[in-house]
Order: sequence, then C-alpha cells, then structure tokens
Amino acid sequence: MKQYQGVRIYETLPEIVDPAHTCLVIWDVQLGLVGRVFDKETYVARLASFVKELRGRVQVMYTLITPLPPRLQSGWNLYGMMRRFGIDDPSKLAGFMAKGSPEREVPAELAPAGDDIVIEKSTQNLFVGTNTEMILRNRGVQTLVFTGIATEIGVETSARDAGARGFYPVVVSDGVSSMDREAHERSLKALARIGIVVTMAEISAAIATC
Repeated sequence: MKQYQGVRIYETLPEIVDPAHTCLVIWDVQLGLVGRVFDKETYVARLASFVKELRGRVQVMYTLITPLPPRLQSGWNLYGMMRRFGIDDPSKLAGFMAKGSPEREVPAELAPAGDDIVIEKSTQNLFVGTNTEMILRNRGVQTLVFTGIATEIGVETSARDAGARGFYPVVVSDGVSSMDREAHERSLKALARIGIVVTMAEISAAIATC
C-alpha cells in the first residue's frame, strides 16, 4: 500500500480484498437466469461454495431483478428485453421476474442469510435507481467483488460504473456466467483492462492472509 497526498492506494490483492472494506456482490443469480447459462450444470454449486466460504468474512450483497411496470419502462428497455428473449410481442414480457414469481427466486443453496444486503433494482447498473452507493459508503466499503449473471451485461456495466465512482472493481472469472460463452469471455478480457479479474481461488488465498 502507498500513501499519496492523503490517499491510500491498495496495490496487492490481499490489500484490495481486505474483508474490512470489501463487499461480495451476487448479481442476479435467480432461477429465471441460472438455468440458461452455458455452465448451468456446475455454476450454482461452485458459486454457493464460494459464498459460503466468504460469508461472515466480507459483507455480502444480492441484487434482484425487479422490473418496473411496462408503462413506466422506456421503449429501449422493452425492446432490449424482447431482443434478449427472442420475442416480438412486449405483452409476453408481462410478469417476468415479478415479485412472487418462481423465476425471481434465488436458488435455495445460494439464498441470502444473516446480515446479507438485498438490493432490488430495475436496471443493468447496480447504482442507477438504487441507494446502493450510500449503503456501501456507510459500511466503509472500498472494494466490490462481482459474481453473478450475466458477465457482459449487468456485471460489466456495474463493474465499470463502480470504478468510475472510486470503488475497486474486482470480477471473479469463474464466479460469473452468461447465456453466451463467447460474450462472457470477451467481457472478461475487456474487464481485465479496466478492473481486476481473478479466480475464486485467488480471492480465497488473498483473504486468508488478511
């Protein structure tokens, strides 16, 4: 760590992911998405083991897709959803991820527990339309460790914005997934240029030294 003009600069991974100032983000790991990722056979179990290991050491935060009513959404957002799910009628989006719907639930083995924070949000950005930044600042968080779905959509968008807001953005390469493996891999390459991309094992080893 360096000090420069009153600013602490974390340089090593143990410094960056020190539990004292780190939050693990579990982005949109909901039943409506986990069954569609390219590594669905192993993804949930792998992530559940990682979360279990870190819970109690770092702050844990879940995000849940919580769409606005269609009449309050933008045309762009509805169009993007139609394109993503391959439908041509916006009425077919009705009820997707609505409160009480099965697809909105987090898999049981990954369910929030204890002091985990749960953020309901309606965009692909952790900070837009939520009080997330205030919560993180109040908790003294400086590093966000991102896991979840989908790598090239909400994870990348939020990691980029986190960096722009002064947080250290760390993406766990084997803790994120997508419906599109090629897009996932491209996103990880891009994120490695503007943030930090490491594996679960590297995070675990770094935290073990703290």
